[in-house]
Amino acid sequence: MRCPGVASPAERCCTVRETHGSTVPRRQLGRLLTQLRESAHVSIDAAAGELDCSRQKLWRIERGLTSAKTPDVRMLCELYQATPDQARVLLGLAEVSRAEGWWHAHGSSVPSWFSLYVGLENAASGIRHYNAELVPGLLQTPGYATALFRHNRPELGEEERKRAVGFRLQRQGLLARRLPPAPELTVILSEAVLRRPVPGRAVMADQLRHLLAVGERHNITVRVLPLAAGPPLAAEAGTFVLLDFPLSALGAPTEPPTVYVEGLTGALYLDQPAEIAAYERVWSGLDSLALAEGQSAELIDAIRGECYE
Repeated sequence: MRCPGVASPAERCCTVRETHGSTVPRRQLGRLLTQLRESAHVSIDAAAGELDCSRQKLWRIERGLTSAKTPDVRMLCELYQATPDQARVLLGLAEVSRAEGWWHAHGSSVPSWFSLYVGLENAASGIRHYNAELVPGLLQTPGYATALFRHNRPELGEEERKRAVGFRLQRQGLLARRLPPAPELTVILSEAVLRRPVPGRAVMADQLRHLLAVGERHNITVRVLPLAAGPPLAAEAGTFVLLDFPLSALGAPTEPPTVYVEGLTGALYLDQPAEIAAYERVWSGLDSLALAEGQSAELIDAIRGECYE
């Protein structure tokens, strides 16, 4: 089987090109294609033979060493009998993987339940999260998450809202997993997050109790940036997540460190050294201003009693 309109054997289905852009979507695309191929019980040699391309080219795509053109990914989706949703995810990743600096829009290309960020989050060994507005999804209670969806997404029906909350809570399972080891999560919250009431005093009181409880777990650290500390450098950076990844058997990171910055209609993924260094500098500033764990717990408990109970 050959790609329509291809004139020469050198440019057949698995044509790839080197890219100097972000490696994150490229590697994620490779992993997802590998998972689909294995689920379809298709060997890499058989897949390469069906597509009339070399095994080496397909192997390089699966390892994230090169990017794949959209028509090639579409043909692989057909070969592996991908669902429409899976195909949209893969085609969306193929599109952004060829960009130099890139925005990954949520929605039809990458559904929330299968987003690039969730894959990265699950692969991370360390997650550092700064938030000046809300409790991060990984630490939200069902009541808090439900209240947010009701307030921010009033157009969602009851069943859609339940599914959205369920997905958010399912993500939290990675913090308690045994294999691979659960990531280390460090969260720095502005004091304003604790004082900003989500509809329902009882909901907010329960959320603050939850923060105190999870903060006692060995792999979770919750710290508070007090209002008295003044505006941090992060005031310009906004909410962001720093993801670090485990080392391979050869001692190299399995993924480059990545910064995730979410917007209203899309998300920015940064993994270039200068970009990482800039956000590491912001995090260092936050780290120097935030209260220690014990002091943070005392403040959370005080605000709970003062404002919500």
